[in-house]
Amino acid sequence: MSETREITVLLADDHEVVREGLRLALLRSPHIRVVGEAPDGETAVTLAERRRPDVVIMDLRMPEMDGIEATEEIVRRVPDAKVLIFTAYSERALLQRGLESGARGYILKEASHETLLRAIEKVAAGETFVDPALMSSLTVGKDGSDVLTHREREILQLLAEGMSNADVATQLFISPETVKSHVRHILTKLEAETRTQAVAIALREAMID
Repeated sequence: MSETREITVLLADDHEVVREGLRLALLRSPHIRVVGEAPDGETAVTLAERRRPDVVIMDLRMPEMDGIEATEEIVRRVPDAKVLIFTAYSERALLQRGLESGARGYILKEASHETLLRAIEKVAAGETFVDPALMSSLTVGKDGSDVLTHREREILQLLAEGMSNADVATQLFISPETVKSHVRHILTKLEAETRTQAVAIALREAMID
């Protein structure tokens, strides 16, 4: 994705101080523009329909309609808007629910400014991003090798961290076509339709860390 392309962002969090902090942080990036703020899930859905942002930064725990429900509604009503879950909670079950709700990414509130920007840029480009700090805190399952090969798990891990096929190819010193072939095999083995769904399944079954 071109660095000069503007990314419009909607902030959804029930704490005004968090929204203000995010807004001020994003002002430092000239290619990112905040187009709205919502204190709850219902308002987030309404604003997403009205403002059509590229990315919605979504808190999970909010009054009335929570972040999971709001994400599902936004994905259904505004499919071009990509949701990035932004939360203090790092439980695997919440991560899996967030990704299965249609969110493109999951980042912890303690993440650095650089990680936040990378997450926004990745999900805006239609890629998956899971906070590296969260990924490293999860435990690798014992049965992952029964389903996926070591190389397939390695590739899926990199995809979960927000890398594109080209990035993975460069990282592993293999061709992009080889990466595509592995991704096809991963989707088939996990009975997943998309890479995001494959990541959610792999996290749920502890196939990747």
